[in-house]
Amino acid sequence: MENEKQGNLIHSDNNQDGIDRRGFLECMAWAGTGVLWMMSGGILKSYGMSQVIDKTTGGIKKGIIMPKSDFSFVQISDSHIGFNKAANPDVTGTLQAAIAKINAMPDAPKFILHTGDLSHLAQADQFDTLEQSLKATNKQVFYVPGEHDLTDNGKLYLERYGKGTKGNGWYSFDSNGVHFIGLVNALVQVDGGMGTLGDDQLKWLADDLKGLSNSTPIVVFAHIPLWAVYPQWGWGTKDSEQALSLLRRFGSVSVLNGHIHQTIQKVEGNITFHTAMSTAFPQPAPGSAPSPGPMKVPAEKLQSVLGITDVNYVEHNHTLAITDSPLMAAAQ
Repeated sequence: MENEKQGNLIHSDNNQDGIDRRGFLECMAWAGTGVLWMMSGGILKSYGMSQVIDKTTGGIKKGIIMPKSDFSFVQISDSHIGFNKAANPDVTGTLQAAIAKINAMPDAPKFILHTGDLSHLAQADQFDTLEQSLKATNKQVFYVPGEHDLTDNGKLYLERYGKGTKGNGWYSFDSNGVHFIGLVNALVQVDGGMGTLGDDQLKWLADDLKGLSNSTPIVVFAHIPLWAVYPQWGWGTKDSEQALSLLRRFGSVSVLNGHIHQTIQKVEGNITFHTAMSTAFPQPAPGSAPSPGPMKVPAEKLQSVLGITDVNYVEHNHTLAITDSPLMAAAQ
């Protein structure tokens, strides 16, 4: 049985956003400060860090009960370092605000996943700025590229982040009994921007999964969604079904993506899909505008683009469930 739910998003034709640099940093939540993922006893839950961090104290907001976990990690996405248009003229500042929230977590996450579009134009100085900013977390960062990181066919990205990876940058690693798989689906885009994995990567994925037991928790992370969010805008991966078919034997699978700059969740059998917001700017909901792209959000509506999302990740083919609530309701 399939259950699909979209986060709360605000769309406006108002060109007067009324947000200055200070406003961007104070209202960082709309841009998505990242997702805190906590693993405990085979259950993976997600919390939007903007929703649980108190802006004034740096601590957990009252009323939010954070469970004990075996370990946690943070997902950030779509930093677009180098972007400087009206939707956000200070993407480095909002990335640094996200980093401050990571550092304010009372229980330090083990590592960070960045699900692509580190840069806006794949330039060396943009990658430098991102790396220097993330050093402040004192955490290991695992990357996958977005299409904006691959404008030179991935040459500079692979020079910097491709050590120890296969092919065009795919790889896997294990942490606390969980198998993590980083896929590259933004290098070759077809049919209006749809991502592709390609035969070589799919063969590698089959080999990578071959020795794992069905009870191994799996976390896949890539840039473009591995399900058809909105193919008309290229928000999906053309050959994703071949990858998903390899994952269906596992009792617990979570697939984390970026690219669309908003939170949308879907549960399909034993697989939970979760897209992350950007640290740079939002995009319109699927089909709600003539095309995707940076979207201005009036300051007074920023909180309504946020939500708290709990993703229950259960082994042995139990039903997976998603609970989503908007930040405004949760903060009351």
